[in-house]
Amino acid sequence: MRILRGLALIGLLAGPLWAGEAGDLVFAQRGPWDLSQGPLVWMLHQTGPQAEGFAPLGEGTVSLGAATDAPHGQPALELTEKTPRTTRKIGPFPVSGGDPALTFFLETTARDMAALTGGSPFYIRNRLKDALFRSGEIRHEGEATVAVFVPFAQDENRGRMAGFDTLELRFTLDDPGRPIRRMLAETGPLSGGRPAYHSEMVLK
Repeated sequence: MRILRGLALIGLLAGPLWAGEAGDLVFAQRGPWDLSQGPLVWMLHQTGPQAEGFAPLGEGTVSLGAATDAPHGQPALELTEKTPRTTRKIGPFPVSGGDPALTFFLETTARDMAALTGGSPFYIRNRLKDALFRSGEIRHEGEATVAVFVPFAQDENRGRMAGFDTLELRFTLDDPGRPIRRMLAETGPLSGGRPAYHSEMVLK
């Protein structure tokens, strides 16, 4: 099944002029993608509490491969998500557009947070957008460059976020033109004694 409308953060990828240095690195132009050796594959690992509207994905993969935009017959990109619960195609995405894997990761985080907190997905997406473009810091961990964001730590509604005010996003980066090596979203323990939320994509 092709699912594109759920990836509402696609519009987020057109960064404004005031993007910070950390955000600039995360949203660097990575296309055109080199898929000559086959799809790019990220290992997916997600844990968290069982809740209405949310069940952890567990272990799986997210692959970025070549596709065709059927209505126009033009080259395009497509994601394939495979987990024990589902296998689905997501796209098509333009070849020269943003980073489909990053878009998937951010939209998954926003959707899961909305489900686990009962908050507005629109508010959550807007706050993520603001944090990614305006804040964040760059850390050097060994030879790796890591962009780190804590989007809700100072949010005026953080007391109603059921523990997601501790959410930290981490992006481990290579050369700006290469795929993001690791994307991580994790919290501390959630309210009510529920376990922490952890969602991670690691490039194979």
